[in-house]
Amino acid sequence: MDEMNPQESEFIDRMGLVMERFGGTRTMGRLYAWLMICDPPYQSLTELAAQLGVSKTAISTIARQLETGGMIEHVPAQDRQHRYRIVPGGWTQVLRAQFAAVRPVRETLDFALEFVGEEPRGPRERLEEQRDFFVFLERDADEMLERWRQYRDKQHNDDRSDA
Repeated sequence: MDEMNPQESEFIDRMGLVMERFGGTRTMGRLYAWLMICDPPYQSLTELAAQLGVSKTAISTIARQLETGGMIEHVPAQDRQHRYRIVPGGWTQVLRAQFAAVRPVRETLDFALEFVGEEPRGPRERLEEQRDFFVFLERDADEMLERWRQYRDKQHNDDRSDA
């Protein structure tokens, strides 16, 4: 197995920090990053653990979490080892999960608006401003993801026609 070069290592570490910002763990981001750049594009738990310097048990746990989140998938292998690769659209799944968290926030703000006074200043004004933001996010999330799908499809079609 080849050693990572310094740029690959930095990329992997940076993705670890990115994943932390999304609520995951640093190792989760590092594992996902490696699967984006490794060759071959699928890796066994043993290979992942060795490459990332993490225990096989930890890699197994994180791989299951990423698989549940729709970011990676288990690939059948003849040697009976668990092998994983990234799933196209993995970040889309992360954003869908993030956007799903918007509804309970908006519903909670709606609940608060039911019992605060009608005075336009003070609590009502602050609650409405926050609620309006989450209503906006809810409405635009699906539209944005659909625009992304159309953009991606167009890019792939353009790339094929250039070849």
